Amino acid sequence: MQSIDNLYLEATHMLIEPGPVVLVTTHHRGKSNIMTLSSLIMLQQNPPFLLGLVLGPWNYSYKALYKTGECVISIPTQEMASKVVNIGNCSGEDEDKFSKFNLTPLPALKVGAPLIAECFANIECKVTDNTLVGKYSFFILQSVNVWTDPEHKERRTLHHNGDGTFVVDGEILDLKDKMVKWPEYL
Repeated sequence: MQSIDNLYLEATHMLIEPGPVVLVTTHHRGKSNIMTLSSLIMLQQNPPFLLGLVLGPWNYSYKALYKTGECVISIPTQEMASKVVNIGNCSGEDEDKFSKFNLTPLPALKVGAPLIAECFANIECKVTDNTLVGKYSFFILQSVNVWTDPEHKERRTLHHNGDGTFVVDGEILDLKDKMVKWPEYL
């Protein structure tokens, strides 16, 4: 083991990126936007289902999420990797990312932000707690509706290493028979 100098503490996130890279959609003042995000975590796994995400005021989507209290977490798969990175490299303030990246917005059922048709899953969310936003840029979201596309056969997601490299889910280990309970609908 070798200690990393305190100068490089920012590398911490490269070791613990929490989950798949997602696309977050918002809708505010008649305009929909998409942003790439990898700082998302599951906070509570039984009703109400809670997620946490870090989104700072330097991001264009921050204002929309803060003002409307709604978003959609869209889960892209590995075939969208280039688009996911490119979405993260530009601002929705300057561009219509749905048009620019040839993505299809679909209406959500319970929030104003759109789903992304090309993603295999979309989670409609409402901000349930914003008390940590000012201090930590941390939003707590409640999942209010979930969509999956049964025709979307590719399910491998991207995981950011924090340095511009990604890992794609690999071999699937089916251990459902060892679990106490596992839903069959995903």
